Amino acid sequence: MKSALLDGIVLGLQYGLLGVGLTLIYGLTGVLNLAHGQIAVLGAVVVSLLMGTGLPAVPAILAGLAVSGAVLLALDLSVMRVVYRQEGETRILLGLLLMLGVGFMIDGFLAWRYPIEQLGLRIGGDPISILGVRMSTGSLLASAITIVTGLVLVAFFRLTSLGRGVRSVIQDEMGARLCGVNPAFVRTFVFGLSGVLAGLVAVTRSMTGPIGANNTISFTVLALIVAVVGGLGSVSGAFLAGVLLGVVDRLSSFYIGTYITTIILLVCAALTIVAKPSGLLGRPST
Repeated sequence: MKSALLDGIVLGLQYGLLGVGLTLIYGLTGVLNLAHGQIAVLGAVVVSLLMGTGLPAVPAILAGLAVSGAVLLALDLSVMRVVYRQEGETRILLGLLLMLGVGFMIDGFLAWRYPIEQLGLRIGGDPISILGVRMSTGSLLASAITIVTGLVLVAFFRLTSLGRGVRSVIQDEMGARLCGVNPAFVRTFVFGLSGVLAGLVAVTRSMTGPIGANNTISFTVLALIVAVVGGLGSVSGAFLAGVLLGVVDRLSSFYIGTYITTIILLVCAALTIVAKPSGLLGRPST
């Protein structure tokens, strides 16, 4: 039981970071990035390929994160411009179809070119006892990276001018524009940031198990569940929902079995929509 709880927290932190990138894009554009998991795995595959050539882990990871960010950055600067010119339901539908198509393209490319390529970062060191439970060094390092990233994001959004600009555009784009904030620049920045965060999730997950092309859809589904439960557009809600869902995931696996875990997480999302449509920390729509 205690082991499942700790494993759930470790997993939940990564779930939360996975949901942050998706919820930021939705908060700014009203578009759900259905290629989020594919972007994450693409970064992991790049890291694996670079390490296979003999490049050290840290430079390879930085390059993989840069590729993940660059792909979303390129999308924002090209085809997404068509989406931004639309309003209401047309923007939502066009954005969904576009990002779904991008996801299929990346899936097809990975399945064709790198079907068995996987990233598995082996972290040395003996297990460390936490509350009487022996935790692997990889799990603890992944958690530490995720926590530090979360704290940096919180500080960025609260203490920097750009971070406050992002928050203002999410809350009221027209008001932010009147205050001198450039929504187009903010969107471009957030798209790049979202890609980097997606790649980072894949890298941290690879510290506890291999990540490859077969993880793309599951990553996207998990990001959607976390964003819905936490509240679309809420960064803090994504982390809270991630931890809660991570614990639910591990407990259900412990008591029931892994075969039904995804169904239980989907039920949690459905119950959240019924009980609190705006999510745990999301703002109610008006």
